[in-house]
Amino acid sequence: MKWFENHAQKHAKIMQKLTHLSDDEVIAYFRYENMVENEPDFCPLYAQGKKCHEMERLNCYLCACPNFRFNDAGFNTSEQTPLKSYCNIDSADGSQIEGRSGIHQNCAGCTVPHHESYIKELFQRNWRRVMQKSPSPSRENR
Repeated sequence: MKWFENHAQKHAKIMQKLTHLSDDEVIAYFRYENMVENEPDFCPLYAQGKKCHEMERLNCYLCACPNFRFNDAGFNTSEQTPLKSYCNIDSADGSQIEGRSGIHQNCAGCTVPHHESYIKELFQRNWRRVMQKSPSPSRENR
């Protein structure tokens, strides 16, 4: 949650500078190449010249995916190995890994939230609202 709050504040600060731009221009502003140049503190990978996902037109607007669900207590508390995180849309490009503390979603292979067409479907200028938009189904019996 600490990372989420810090990221939300960074996102809001950038958005305050972009009030004069159209929605499409805001989305374009968040393209990886522009962000590396104009917002170098937005992502620690920028300083290393790395991308979180190797794709031609990476967009960083949805850096945190609105489909990622997490619960430190676990969603399936009746199971021996708790499910701590999962993908709300069950992306075929995602997977789950079992760690010491439980089962976690591995989003490394998924590029869904980094495509501009997907961002346009969910876009709102308030990033926190976008992050709340996707409903979380019950995973108690998983």
